[in-house]
Amino acid sequence: MERALTRPTAAQSTALAAIAARRAELSDWCATIFDFGETAWREYRSAEWYVERLRAEGFTVEEGSAGMPTAFCAEWHNGSGPVIGMYAEYDGIPGNCQAASTRREPRAGLGFQAGGHTDPHSGLGVAGLGGALALKAAMQAHDIKGGIRFTGEPAEKLRGSKPIHAARGYYDGLAAMLSFHPFYMLPMCNTVRWETHCGAGWSMVYRFLCDAPEGWGTGDGAPIPQAHSAVRAPGANDALHLMYTASKTLRESMLPHQGGWSLSEAILTAGQATADNQPAGLAEIQFMLRVPTIAMAEAVTAALDRNAAAAAAMTGCRWERHWVTKSRPGLANHSMARAVWDVLSSRGAPVWDDAAKDVARQMQAGLGLDPMDDPFIPEMSRLIAPEAAEAILRRDLPPSQTHSTSDDYTDMCWHAPTARFYIARPALRAPGGFAYPPWVMNALGGIPATIDPMVTRAAEVLALSALRVLEDARLREAAWTEFRDRTGGGVGGDRWLPPQCDYDPPIHFRWPEYVTTPRGRDWWIPSTMPGA
Repeated sequence: MERALTRPTAAQSTALAAIAARRAELSDWCATIFDFGETAWREYRSAEWYVERLRAEGFTVEEGSAGMPTAFCAEWHNGSGPVIGMYAEYDGIPGNCQAASTRREPRAGLGFQAGGHTDPHSGLGVAGLGGALALKAAMQAHDIKGGIRFTGEPAEKLRGSKPIHAARGYYDGLAAMLSFHPFYMLPMCNTVRWETHCGAGWSMVYRFLCDAPEGWGTGDGAPIPQAHSAVRAPGANDALHLMYTASKTLRESMLPHQGGWSLSEAILTAGQATADNQPAGLAEIQFMLRVPTIAMAEAVTAALDRNAAAAAAMTGCRWERHWVTKSRPGLANHSMARAVWDVLSSRGAPVWDDAAKDVARQMQAGLGLDPMDDPFIPEMSRLIAPEAAEAILRRDLPPSQTHSTSDDYTDMCWHAPTARFYIARPALRAPGGFAYPPWVMNALGGIPATIDPMVTRAAEVLALSALRVLEDARLREAAWTEFRDRTGGGVGGDRWLPPQCDYDPPIHFRWPEYVTTPRGRDWWIPSTMPGA
């Protein structure tokens, strides 16, 4: 694939200078979001920080976009012209609280069960912001007409906001969408996705309610005796247990043994009471499904529905299904992929300096390893062309499989030509037979010396790629011609896949979060508990 971009345009040089001038700010911002460590649907401080920052930078910001309290949509325009879409994610994962430290320790005042950034979305979001601000600076300096739409996307770990934003029209009217994610393993490291994009991600919460226990086993609905030794309705906990067990047992019978699909679960609520002889009135279990196609998602959902109905019938409960996400599989756009690859190949892979290597060696020494001269994995510092990455990805996939794993950026692909690219995040070399504990990766994503190179390079690629779209009408036309071809006519075409979101934002469940009580601010599992 040719490298069409060998020398930055004047506007691109301005964008690069803007990122260089704000490098210290980007580092501080990334550390701030990392330290918030908020989790899906509860990223209150993170969203507030982005809204305030964007308004200070001259953007008009809608808070709580599409009915999601921790989402937003920011816009800036320099006259009439094409609008580029970028975004921030900022959710972490429960149970991954890690300080930006070379040893295992939670962030100050918290326990290990609190939230923390793993991917890290702290760097993803700030890279997006840095790219948007550099693009704005270049558009102003060179009077480039057009606009920037920058969305705040909560709950990516649950595939949360993008299907909802898509269904509500927040990606409509864009000239192009740019999507970045950190990664460190081949083939998706310092490259752009080519043809095989991510598949569908569906998730739902099954709720079991035992709200009429007096009718259990009586036939005529007579009240249950009050004696502690009397028969009792099994209740919602037992329904959840049966649902969990049945779904584990029958999982291999839900779909054929191909297609790289997966089903995982998380228990959100159980019991709703301290120990007593009362049947549990409420229990909730969430399932997350990753599949190549929507038809496969529908088949698994039908199987889970049957399991829920059976579990409820056996335990004197009723059941409900509530959607968390229904995302679509992705849509490739080679014109956009080539444009972003040209930029990435001209800028090169991130570079980690001696300060970053010193951090890595401290970690290795603390884990009882001999510090290495070159402590980082080589993939971090290499580029891989999109077509070469595609070939590696396809090695383990059957020819008929068109998508692999899942992500919710895919919902953006059906509303504007989209490029999905990956910049390396830091990861350590391991001696033979040794595996690093998970906290190491989490910490590397928060320590400025190790994560800043990724943030800077991703911001550069975002800004320069956006300028290529704005400055090159032929690129825009090629991208949209391909989009129309792949969708059978564009948005609404005969091969266009409409949004699957037919539900309200799932913000009211008992998602893990930070709480403030007379005891102070803490994770919902108190950090003072043994082992927390």
